[in-house]
Order: sequence, then C-alpha cells, then structure tokens
Amino acid sequence: MKTPVFHPSWWVILAGVCAALHIAKLSPALPALQQALQISLVQAGFLLSAVQMASMTLGLVVGLSADSVGLRRCMLAGLLLLSVAGFWGGFVAHAEILLLLRVIEGLGFLMTVMPAPALIRRTCLPDQLSGRMGWWGTYMPFGSACALLVGPVWIAAWGWQVWWWALAGMTTLAAWAVWRCVPTVQAAHDIGGATWANRLRMTLQHAGPWWVALSFCAYSSQWLAVVGFLPTVYGQMGLPASAVGVLSALVAAANVLGNIGSGKLLQRGWSARSLLHMGFAGMALGALGAFGQWQDLGLSTQARFVCVVMFSAVGGLIPGTLFSMAVRLAPSESTVSTTVGYVQQWSAFGQFAGPPCVAWVAAGAGGWQWTWCVTGALCVAGAVLAVCIEQALKKVAA
Repeated sequence: MKTPVFHPSWWVILAGVCAALHIAKLSPALPALQQALQISLVQAGFLLSAVQMASMTLGLVVGLSADSVGLRRCMLAGLLLLSVAGFWGGFVAHAEILLLLRVIEGLGFLMTVMPAPALIRRTCLPDQLSGRMGWWGTYMPFGSACALLVGPVWIAAWGWQVWWWALAGMTTLAAWAVWRCVPTVQAAHDIGGATWANRLRMTLQHAGPWWVALSFCAYSSQWLAVVGFLPTVYGQMGLPASAVGVLSALVAAANVLGNIGSGKLLQRGWSARSLLHMGFAGMALGALGAFGQWQDLGLSTQARFVCVVMFSAVGGLIPGTLFSMAVRLAPSESTVSTTVGYVQQWSAFGQFAGPPCVAWVAAGAGGWQWTWCVTGALCVAGAVLAVCIEQALKKVAA
C-alpha cells in the first residue's frame, strides 16, 4: 500500500523541521549579533549551545511526560512555545535576554521533537518504519540548510529581528497543521499499565538506550560545532553573505542524503554497526581534510569544502540509524518517548558542549586548524559505541 504524501507522519516531520529552524536560525545571524552586541567568539558559542539547555537537563522528564499526557498534545505545546519565544525575541535588545529566550526555545524544541518518533511509529505500517525514521532524521539538517541558505540574505535585507518573527509565524502555521492533520494516539500509560516510575526504571536499567544516547552525543557535538561555525569561518575568509549562505546550506543539506540513505540501507538488511562505523569514519576523515594543516600539500579551498560536505553527508548515516535503534531498543512500547527523551538529553549535552569546546580550541590555536582533533576523538568513541549497540540488538533478538 502506497502511503499518501500527506500522511500524518509527514506533518510530524514538518513540525520537526520548523523546530530545527529555531535552533539553526542563530548561525546566520551571528555576524550581525556580534557586531550589534559586541560578543566574543566563545560567547557566540554559548549562544549557539544555550538552546540545548532544556534538552540537556529535562530530556528524560519531558519524554516521560509525553508518554503520559499525550504525544500530539506535547508537540502542539512545544510548537506554540517556540512561536511565542520567537516573536518576543524579535523585540530584544540585550544579549542576556536573548540568551534566556534561547533557553525557552530549547524547551519548545524539546517538547516538539520528543514525541515525534513515537507518533511516527504509531501512525506508520511496520514495513515503513525504518524508511520514515530515516526521513525523520533529516529534520535537523534540512532545517539547518534552509536557515543557512535563506538566513544570510534575509538578515542582510530586513535584519535579524524580522528573521525571528518570520520563523515564529511559520511555526504557528505548523502547529495549526499538526492540530488539524495528526490524530490523537493512545497514551502510553494506557498501554500495558506502565507507570511513570516503571517507565523510568525500565529505560535506565537497559543498556540499549544508554549506548544509543551516548552515540548521539558523540555525533551531535561535532556536527553542530562544525556546521554552526561555518558562516563565521567563511565570513572570516572574506566571502560575501550570499556565498556564505549557499556554501553552509550545501553542507547541512548533504546531511539529509545520509539520513535518507540510512533508512533505505537498514530496510535492505545493512547492520547498524556497519552504518555507524561508516558514518563516524566519514566524519573523521572529512574533518581532517577540511581543517588539517595541508599547506605543504597544496590542498585547495575547493577540496577542503568537499571534505566538509563529506563530513556532513557520510555523517548523516548516524542520526537516521540511531533514531531507528532508539525505537527498536526501547524496553517496551510504553517507553519509546522516554527512550527518545534520554537520547535527546545526551544529544543536547553534546550540542551544548561541542561548540564552546571547538571555539576554545580555535581561540587558543589562533585558527581552526586543530578542530579535527576534537572531532576525531569523538568519532573513535562513536565507533566503540557502535559495537555496544550491536551487542544490545543481539540480546533483544534473542
């Protein structure tokens, strides 16, 4: 049976893209904000990562709540919170208030994306799940690509405040679409009678959610650090705003290909371990080629850009695979959102720590040439965790 284009799961994915736009909208605005608010490179790193504060501290709690109070209701509340914080942010003139609103937007983002995998699982046929999870894995890179492509031109024409308001309006429309087109599904506490405490205990006692969560941390920290600072790196090279937007968007969009590919490869029988090893190896080699000191070899700027694209595209195999593994390794049907919440919490920690860490290394080295050391170490950790995920899958199959 062919799934209609406007199947409810597509509206869920669209809501995730709108939430991702709020995460990524700061990157193209950083040059304007640095000039207007006189913030340093490290402070800019914290502005990039502050939006992850809620996910880093409340991911598990929101996942438990989503499983209890209703997946659709949680998503709608998150979208509305993003809209309100976005509209308010356009009137802000102080960095401290903007930082606070980024934290609030982080909570809205968390409430939007947390229930999504469970909603997709309960509205899709079993044979569609891996493919649709691959598509869900594109919500962040696709939203980032759109923000990086449109943002610089938009901000140059109308200013960052109007950029904030436009995205808030789009998110309000997404909330309306979810309200009209996504059905209410059975609450998790009605499935098997699992209580809040039981779902928490089941999630934390099983090794699978831990390995998936830590793997996502290893991936997300380096991806956001590299892609988030691309507009700044290219701006320092003297490229015009339009070129910065296009190049940065291409890098983010390349990640979409890997996510979609992961779903198709999983459906064809590829193992999660193989896809994760390919993804982390691609990121390690891509970062080395893009940021390593290759002056003696004469590596051109174009070749370095190809390496950044490889970093993002091959790395895209990772999130799509991990989202599928989070659903498969959840201890029970009633703990899917709780497991995803725990994964999101560790992913947010990586996104919170990654940009300031890379910025600190770049500031100390006087350039970006040692970025590959940070990403390489994280890739080694991810490769080890892929083996742990494989062992957890074998236990589930047994």
